[in-house]
Order: sequence, then structure tokens, then C-alpha cells
Amino acid sequence: MDQRSEVLNKIIEVAEEIKEEILKLRNPRVKIPVRSLSNVYFDPVKGHFTIKNKLKIRKLTASTARSFAQTLRMLALAKELITTNDIATKREAYYTAYNWLDAKFKNQQESDSTMDDIEAMLFTIRENLGFIPEERGGDIVGPLIVNDRDEDGNIIKINCANMGSGAYSVPSSVENLEFETKADFILAIETSGMFQRLVKHKFWQKMNCILVSMSGVPTRATRRFIRKLSDDKKLPVYVFTDGDPYGWLNIYRTLKVGSGNAAHLNEFFCVPRARYIGVTAQDIIDYDLPTHPLKDVDIKRIQDGLKNDPFVKYHKDWQENLKLQLKLKKRAEQQALAKYGLNYVITDYLPRKLKDQKSWLS
Repeated sequence: MDQRSEVLNKIIEVAEEIKEEILKLRNPRVKIPVRSLSNVYFDPVKGHFTIKNKLKIRKLTASTARSFAQTLRMLALAKELITTNDIATKREAYYTAYNWLDAKFKNQQESDSTMDDIEAMLFTIRENLGFIPEERGGDIVGPLIVNDRDEDGNIIKINCANMGSGAYSVPSSVENLEFETKADFILAIETSGMFQRLVKHKFWQKMNCILVSMSGVPTRATRRFIRKLSDDKKLPVYVFTDGDPYGWLNIYRTLKVGSGNAAHLNEFFCVPRARYIGVTAQDIIDYDLPTHPLKDVDIKRIQDGLKNDPFVKYHKDWQENLKLQLKLKKRAEQQALAKYGLNYVITDYLPRKLKDQKSWLS
């Protein structure tokens, strides 16, 4: 049984349970895991945030009739998409609800939240429900052949080493992709500018690696692509971001262990094999990098990470890195390495980092 068929059966089970409660003249209810950092813990064995057992009960009452109806209608839409082998973007799902009379959504945030609740309730990813994201995936270049399929099921081979001056763009759903590669590792890069420099000078060829442009916090499709490729080919993943709280706690942390809001999905999207080789607080000192002062929001993010983030609280090296940055009151960008020449990052910084495992962070 494929994943979408399993999800369809789960939807039917939920519907049958609700029907049974109604026939017994009881108010039906659905149980949804609470999606927040307070309801997760860092599991060192699994290597990612794992959701706890705190639930919210959505029960049909006079005051909840609208939200309950929205949940059921969204489930019905997912069932339709699966049975007809169709898809809908999050935006299309929102507009479809305009036909739901009093159950229509006030805004897309409300629609997206209901979709997220259904993911959590069924413990699946929305791509298996037929819902796809609006945003594009990341860019890929390197010694990798991606085996995709056309509408007729024919295999299409995409060679990521022969993309000219461009790159392979990760599709919205990667579940059916298969890979061929002899690469040694995956290098995930925060900024598209740094990615373009590494591509331009064929860093991937010199180091026999696959380059992935995350363009900030990586999309779900990008995270799933990296996870699937890493698992299928047993490839380590190295992450290169700016030396600031956003790069560390939003981009890297989310890629490696997931987030509280999506704790029910972390096993699909996080990349436990990831290690951080990007700009650290110690690098700011060792390389005498040009810096910018920490903003109030940066300081708050570091303090919150030290106090409340299960990942940071588990890893002493991250605690030390964050405390050092608080002491320095400075942050540095990837591009600051250009102080020593435009290609210093290619000729010196990254090769040195890749050899010196003591400089890596968990």
C-alpha cells in the first residue's frame, strides 16, 4: 500500500469515528497534537525534536461549530485530491473554501493552520494529502543524477552536473525521486550568492560534493530532498550559514532537528546527519572578520535559545558558541570572508573547515 492510500484509510477512519459518535447522539471530537516548542523534546537517539503527548481536543459545540466544520471540510478536500490523484496549492485550498458557506476561512492563515492540524492529526505530511507548497525548492548542483518520472510513469534522468550556468530546482514533492551519486558529502549553503560563487568556480567538482542552496530557512521540499538523499546514499550533510542567531537557530537548527511548530513532521524533514561548518563566534575572532553589532532581536533570540531550546540545552558546544557571541556582541556574514579575497572561502576557509572536525558544531 502506498503512502497516499494509507492516508486515505486514516481519513476514512476519522470520518467513521465521527459518524459513530453522532449516531450515538454524542458530540463528536478530534484529537490534535499541540504544535509548539513546549510540547517537544530533543531525542538524541532519533536525532531530532520529538513530539510529546499533549493534545488539544476539537469538540463540536455551539462555539466551535465553524472550526470543527472547517476541519471536516479540509479532510474531505484531501480525500478528493487523493482519490482523483490531483493536487492543490495552499492558496487554492483557501479559495476552494469560499464555497463552504459559513465554514469558509477568514484568511489564509486560518486555512493553513487547519491544514497543519490535519497533518498532525493524521501524522503525515501534507504532500501525501495532495496539498503542495507555493514556494519553490532549493537549487542543486553537483555529481548527482535525479531519477524523476513523467505523467506516464517514464523515468527521466536529470544530471545535476550538467546544468550549464543554472541549477536543478527541487520540485514541490520529492517522495518518488531516486538518486545516483558517488559524491562524498552534501554541502547546504544559506545564501544564493555564496552558492553561485561555489558553482561558478566548480567547488563541487574539486571536493566531490553536492551543493544545495537553501536561500535562507530551507523550504519543506528542500529539507525533505536533503534528508531523502542523505538517507538513501548515506551521505553526511555539512551546513554553511552566516555567523548569527538566525543562521544558527532558525536555519541550521530547523534543518537538523526540526521545529516545535512542526514536531509531528520532524522525522520526515529533519536531517540528523547534519553538522555545522559555517561561521562561528570563534571564527569572528580567529579570522578577524568584519562584523555588525547584534540587534536587540538577535540578543533576545540567543537568550531564548539558551533558556528554552531543547537542542541548545542538550549540546554544550552550541551553548558556548551562543554565549561567546553574546560576549562579543557581534555577528558576521558568510561574505565577510571576502576580506581575504573573493575566493578565499573556496581556496582556504571551507577546505580547512572540512579537514578540522574540531571546529564543527553538533
